[in-house]
Amino acid sequence: MFCLSKLFAQTDQPMIGNYAATFQLQSIDGKTYSLDQLKGKFVVLHFAATWCPFCNAEAPNLELLYKAYRDKNVQVFLIDVKEDKTLVEKAFQKYDFTFPILLDETGAVSAKYAPAGVLPDLARDEVPLASNLIIDKEGRIRFYSLLNTTNFDAKLTKLKQKLDELLVGN
Repeated sequence: MFCLSKLFAQTDQPMIGNYAATFQLQSIDGKTYSLDQLKGKFVVLHFAATWCPFCNAEAPNLELLYKAYRDKNVQVFLIDVKEDKTLVEKAFQKYDFTFPILLDETGAVSAKYAPAGVLPDLARDEVPLASNLIIDKEGRIRFYSLLNTTNFDAKLTKLKQKLDELLVGN
């Protein structure tokens, strides 16, 4: 088990350089968002579920991230995986998110972001939970932090460092 936790630590970056899987999802307020529509922007994705303690620990920091970067050509999305809209609205209401919460009702989008061979005992749509990604202006994955309970980064420090690095280069 030690080898597995080391192998899949948050510092590992699966899928880097790959084009991000396209998606079209509806937000809890009924708007439809497509990754293709966001070309030319940096996109931060956070995969979540209301019952996930790691997701909930990161939630206030996602809002802070959005507020700090929204005027820098960065869009933040929380993608809730396989939960009912009413539950998601109620559970995340306490965070007063000002960025879109998208509903992956079937888990199909989340499953597309599950790196091959990672956590093979989990359903593919569960693997990305509590993960954060940065997708660049051309649609390539530039940062991917899988959940690592040993080195959990609730303040999103590494994600912000990478985002700052990418923004300086553009």
